[in-house]
Amino acid sequence: MHFRKIHGAGNDFVLFTNPSPGAEKDWAKEAERLCARRTGVGADGLVVSRFVNDSPAVLEVDCFNADGSTATMCGNALRCAAWAAQRDQGFRMMQLLMAGVMHEATVDTGSVWVTAEVGAIQPRVLQTIINGRPTWFDSAHTGTEHVVAIVDDVDAIHAEVVGRVVRHHKNVAPLGTNVNFVQRLGAQALKIRTYERGVEAETLSCGSGAVAAVAIATMRGLVGKREVTVHNRAGEPLTVRPHNDRPDRAAWVGGPVTQTFEGVLA
Repeated sequence: MHFRKIHGAGNDFVLFTNPSPGAEKDWAKEAERLCARRTGVGADGLVVSRFVNDSPAVLEVDCFNADGSTATMCGNALRCAAWAAQRDQGFRMMQLLMAGVMHEATVDTGSVWVTAEVGAIQPRVLQTIINGRPTWFDSAHTGTEHVVAIVDDVDAIHAEVVGRVVRHHKNVAPLGTNVNFVQRLGAQALKIRTYERGVEAETLSCGSGAVAAVAIATMRGLVGKREVTVHNRAGEPLTVRPHNDRPDRAAWVGGPVTQTFEGVLA
């Protein structure tokens, strides 16, 4: 089985493209095995991308977190799948179906863009103590569950410790949530750290988290309703901008995609 090790702005995946019927696996178990950092390939998730149609180009994309759970939305996984489709088939514009939701994708020179749905925003869904200070989290649904805290300095936060507590907070039960800590850097710039549910750790980047951060920061009046740069732990910023046709209900998220290596599994 041929695979790629690929990352979208630091959010890394084991990617399988068009596995043959005889090569189909229990992908949830494969995710647990292959994503293990010490005993597997090592990744935040496992992605399986299959071509459904080529005119127009449509791909079905499944994403499994490192713990084997299914991701209903993963912006960086979609971006990686789109990058591979462009590399393999030459498509620059395509549609990607993940968990029953159709996303648009565009591959430009140096950037891959996908759409994310932006759902309900709920202010102050939960509160916890961070570095001795009570801190509120707002929630935003961007295809998956996110909470966002606006803080003065994201680097002063122990993201894994606080993230693990908030991820299991009773106010977001039973599903839990992804947890984002966001700092305003300027008129149209944010800095983010994300603890991802399913990875159960801080990741270097999160596409749906970047969209949630911009949605909350816009609601709070910290940024304007236009293109926002979201700086992450990988040092490879993502850009979020409103969708032209559905500015209040969808956003584009774009940034770099890099293939680090490829190989064959026995």
